[in-house]
Amino acid sequence: MSTTGSTTSKSTIDEGALLAMDAAAVQAGLPKFTAAELEALIGRANVEYWDKAAPTLPDALYDQLVERLKRQNPGAAVLSAMGPSTPAEPALAADEAVLLPPADRFGAGVIHKRPMLSLDKCYNEADLQSWASKFTGEILVMPKMDGVACSLRYDRKGQLVLAATRGSGIEGEDITANALEIKAIPNKLATQGAELEIRGELYMKLSEFAHFKADFANPRNLTAGSIKQKDRSKSRAAHLSFFPYDIIGPDFADEREKFTRLVELGFAEIDHEFVPREQLQAAYERFARVRPSLDYEIDGVVYRTSSLKEQGRLGLTGHHPRYAIAYKFQGDSGVTDLLDVLWSVSRTGVITPVALLEPVELSGAMIGRASLHNLNIFEALGVTHGCRVEVTRRGGVIPNVERVIEAGPHARAFELPATCPACGSPAVRTKKREGEFLFCSQPKKCVQARLGELEHFAKVVDIQGFGPKVITAAVDAGLLSTPADFYTLRAADLGELERLGEKSAQNLIDQIEAHRELPLAVLLQALGAPHLGKQNAQLLAGEFATLQRILGLGRDDLMAVKGIKDAIADAIVDGLAARSELIEALLKHVRVARGEKPAIVAGGALGGKSFVFTGTLEGFTREQAQARVQELGGEVPSGVNKALSYLVVGAGKGAKSSKQKKAEELIAAGAPLKVLSEAEFLELSGGIE
Repeated sequence: MSTTGSTTSKSTIDEGALLAMDAAAVQAGLPKFTAAELEALIGRANVEYWDKAAPTLPDALYDQLVERLKRQNPGAAVLSAMGPSTPAEPALAADEAVLLPPADRFGAGVIHKRPMLSLDKCYNEADLQSWASKFTGEILVMPKMDGVACSLRYDRKGQLVLAATRGSGIEGEDITANALEIKAIPNKLATQGAELEIRGELYMKLSEFAHFKADFANPRNLTAGSIKQKDRSKSRAAHLSFFPYDIIGPDFADEREKFTRLVELGFAEIDHEFVPREQLQAAYERFARVRPSLDYEIDGVVYRTSSLKEQGRLGLTGHHPRYAIAYKFQGDSGVTDLLDVLWSVSRTGVITPVALLEPVELSGAMIGRASLHNLNIFEALGVTHGCRVEVTRRGGVIPNVERVIEAGPHARAFELPATCPACGSPAVRTKKREGEFLFCSQPKKCVQARLGELEHFAKVVDIQGFGPKVITAAVDAGLLSTPADFYTLRAADLGELERLGEKSAQNLIDQIEAHRELPLAVLLQALGAPHLGKQNAQLLAGEFATLQRILGLGRDDLMAVKGIKDAIADAIVDGLAARSELIEALLKHVRVARGEKPAIVAGGALGGKSFVFTGTLEGFTREQAQARVQELGGEVPSGVNKALSYLVVGAGKGAKSSKQKKAEELIAAGAPLKVLSEAEFLELSGGIE
């Protein structure tokens, strides 16, 4: 096959932009990538997966890149260079490595006595049956673990003398010192005087990973980091498990004998079955069905010829054994309703359509959003209000709207926004190589304003947990553009953010749900309009009582209020008018409590004192407590500073809030403020009715 045309194809995308693409952008650009671009992306993925243990592209997408490059340029060097980078120090032969103490060779390169080849892959039943037609006899079927492949070598006395990762397949990395701490790996076997090599997959059970989910992206990354951790005090190797799938040493007739021997040696029996050729697809479907209930992650199903005689006849290629294959999962699909299209603004100014879906369970996760990528894809799909769509998780990871199943009522199409939904600047339609996109015409100004607006809203409304890092990550992921988007967030969406686990995501959603009813003054202040700070917001709420009345006020109406002058009145009127769309969007999700003038008690018991409330209050709401303070002549500032009199900590369970930590720091530095419990506040304020 001639590859001249492919090998000379050059990248038309800037290298930095190519290597910075996220998974969704790579998936969208896949049909158009040149061979050079495919090689660069595969090289990047290899480094992320093997060297950094932090892949940004899902396995299925990586496989698609490889398959596409094989068609364009099957001789590309990167196709034979899959695996970790070559270490600077020369690797040790396995027989040499065992002569050194485990601590002295930890992390060193080790040459496998027999190559640990990777598996060939297929993605449909036809290719699976084609593979199986080349031999006779039953077939071993087992899950394809998403972990770290390794080899365990036991000497004639049965001692574990060497553990090494698969690495490039020719040489791996010594991990003996950490492997000795894994309970699922016996340190000694009854080998009956024979040398044995056990091959399998190191992995972390999902039930174990739950303890670390807030700090790590996935179990595979944590496993890779744990097994290579040289600082024993930081290693989590003791939390790992081992999935033995092969034994080398004695002569066996078939895979049944091997698995029987592994159990006799003391290894845990792994999930597996033996099936005839006509049940291959049914076995795949069984594992796919139970996948969400397993206590470990799998990304496909492995098939292996059971007969060792047939394995010998089929032999090996330079890359994989011909007697085994992996049938990879491609994200399952479902049909659901499209509720709306949101327009998400990235930090680069790209305005991306995002489908808001009636949640549907795919690959064990609830999916409520899916990127619609660019204008070409958005317009080609032809989505309409209330339409039914087919959704998949491509590669089991990336939610994608595949097609419209049924148009919505009246087939009412979505209109493209004429202005940036975040800052109001004109939206510009621009053609790129990857397709057509909408851009904010003032992206630098837009991102600063948007992040500031979101942070201000969360702080004023007191939605705890949404600090600058979380908000920035949510904006980058297309989850937040305006404050109204807080109320459309779902735990499944937030759980995909880096370093944000399921529990943390649910805590954030709980905070949002607790703030769906807002005092009028709080909502007015949270809008961020000029001169509509806390004092003026309380003034207007007490004077006019309802949001509808305030929105109808003119300049003269406001100037009639004591303390509001002409420039301030103009700014408030114009500011509220400019935020009319935001207010309308918020009112779809929040209830606004009627404003009332606080009954200030002259010379009240709390006159001259200031109170801030934090944590979960059990005996009363935060609004009730603040109102009580004001009734008694006290003040309720929004933050903790050295001038604060009291910080009241709620009795509900939970970690210390940032406000409490700051208060303790100020107290330690000599500030006179005091920390009160709910009970102490009630005693001081005379109770709350």
